[in-house]
Amino acid sequence: MKTISIVQIGVGGVGRELVTQLLAARGALAARYGFRLEYLALADSAGALVSGTPLPEAAIQAAMRAKGAGDSLAASPAGRAIQSWEALLPEGPCVVVDVTAASGHEGPLARAVAAGHRVVLANKKPLSAAWADFVALTAGGATRYETTAGAGLPVVSTLQGLLDSGDALTKIEAAMSGTLGYLCAELEAGVPLSTAVRAAHRLGYTEPDPRDDLSGADVARKALILARTCGLPWELADIPAEPWFSPDLAAVGRDVFMGRLEELDELFAARVAAARAEGAALRYVATVTPGRASVGLKMVPATHPLASLRGPDNLFSFTTARYAAQPLVVRGPGAGQEVTAAGVLADIVATARTVGA
Repeated sequence: MKTISIVQIGVGGVGRELVTQLLAARGALAARYGFRLEYLALADSAGALVSGTPLPEAAIQAAMRAKGAGDSLAASPAGRAIQSWEALLPEGPCVVVDVTAASGHEGPLARAVAAGHRVVLANKKPLSAAWADFVALTAGGATRYETTAGAGLPVVSTLQGLLDSGDALTKIEAAMSGTLGYLCAELEAGVPLSTAVRAAHRLGYTEPDPRDDLSGADVARKALILARTCGLPWELADIPAEPWFSPDLAAVGRDVFMGRLEELDELFAARVAAARAEGAALRYVATVTPGRASVGLKMVPATHPLASLRGPDNLFSFTTARYAAQPLVVRGPGAGQEVTAAGVLADIVATARTVGA
């Protein structure tokens, strides 16, 4: 039976869930496809679990328990400190899985592709770095990146299928932030923005500093990835993102920002009221056309698919030459460790099937 070696970078919440799902599924996958997924190495920001041969499941499970308790992989019995995860890659081909949110991985990942390895990404930053890095990673289909746009939703594969079959993109409209979707739903229910943001922060829906979500930068990265998938050679600066806060609130510390949220309540209440007066809904929307892209709060007609969106779900609407009268819509949970890890695992399996062939 063929062995497919996995080197996984990142063992946070999604990374540990991926390990759990992969270990649970690999027996069935071996019976179905004739290959066995084996972890060759697991790495975090400080260390790695590596032995030069496939890692025993008991050692992996012990390391995951230690990570869940806050320890580094370097502190685990089979772990060691590392300078760079790139040194963990074997001479023969493997699947490199990046489930971090780290910057600066595009160079090492591109070198891995050039050396004959395959790549699976949940990390958006390598694909939203320079256009040349995107090309180096994706040329020849060496990299799969389904979960960079919509967690476990089949967004990238749907778009690629449309393009590969000769369809032509007219427009993508998407609400692809569960956090901002939650806030829009709360605003429509009459909740002040300050109350909604603090509740989202308390529930763990936002990053530690909510401005990382409210800046729109994460949505802009996702929009850029979709645009580049369509062959548009854009950079992140080509996609302006409308923040939910003023420049003076961007300059203060997080705690000061959280204490001044009431300053935004009146503005957002007025925007919700204006949308309601037009019979529209207020949504944080990414729009991509062949000529331009934008990210920001938008009034959408009540008949638009985005108007029916509630809570943290994501929705992607593809208008193309073939789907002109009625767009193709993908909708569902756009966040969550289980669905994101499942999407990454599906990409690993798809990659392994091509390597196995």
